[in-house]
Amino acid sequence: MIRTLQVIALSLILIALAVSQARAQALPSVNLGLTSFLDGGPPAGPGFYYQQYFQIYEGDTYRDADGDQIAFPDVSVLASLNQFIYQSDQAILAGGKWGIDVIVPVVYIDLDPEVFPLTDSGTGLGDILVGPFIQFDPIMGENGPLFMHRIELQTIFPTGKYDSDDALSPGANVYSFNPYWAFTWFPSAKCEVSGRIHYLWNSENDDPNPVLFGGADDIQPGQALHMNFATSYELIEKKLRAGINGYYLKQITNAKIDGSSVADSKEQVLGIGPGAIYSFSQNDHVFVNAYWETCVENRTEGFRLILRWTHHF
Repeated sequence: MIRTLQVIALSLILIALAVSQARAQALPSVNLGLTSFLDGGPPAGPGFYYQQYFQIYEGDTYRDADGDQIAFPDVSVLASLNQFIYQSDQAILAGGKWGIDVIVPVVYIDLDPEVFPLTDSGTGLGDILVGPFIQFDPIMGENGPLFMHRIELQTIFPTGKYDSDDALSPGANVYSFNPYWAFTWFPSAKCEVSGRIHYLWNSENDDPNPVLFGGADDIQPGQALHMNFATSYELIEKKLRAGINGYYLKQITNAKIDGSSVADSKEQVLGIGPGAIYSFSQNDHVFVNAYWETCVENRTEGFRLILRWTHHF
């Protein structure tokens, strides 16, 4: 009996919080820490690349617009991302060579405890990303490359599993335009500094959760800027690098519900931690990156671990 009353009380609290927090429509999933070291150029020149990512995220705290902790279920996300890249050897703009990038994610989401209306859609296909890009030739010095960079025009398509009856789904049910500029700078032969800066725009979701959003016809996540940053040092020549990696996301416009701006709905998060890259050869590389989150507003705060394998055919 006591257990039943506790569950009922928790349900009422979570529903009230969910309705109040629904004002801030969550941003769709984007690249937070998936890329890190040596991001400004491909490791083996033109050709076909395959990258396999495994991402583990555990969010055990939710923070509001003031950064204060509020009651919310724990969030666990496991994601497998398959990335297919073709880098041509044909220059088209200022010496830059064209390429195409496609990412197909499979996502598992779990809310604990799962209390209506804070439910999840479980496992399913995520939103597919397609991005044409231009990779510029590296600027060379006496001892190797000094600087390399790339521009990509990414679009995220609403192909993922989505259920408006659930609070969280593998898909976001919006189109997103998410272009970026990535670079790597070599201040010395063994040290590198890399970054990737994204802009994010999202279309309307015309099928929002009817309970969380009070029967609204549509919701629209705000625009955002987000970036990955990393620096590493070569410990074993052409084999092992280790360093520090991080990401930062800042929403720059409020979310909208039925076309009206929602105050205090901007998200923010900073993640930082250690990482390493091991190169089996010029064609095969394994990345390990860990992140602990802080400076969080209007989203979960937690830990993220990313494993990535890169292969050049």
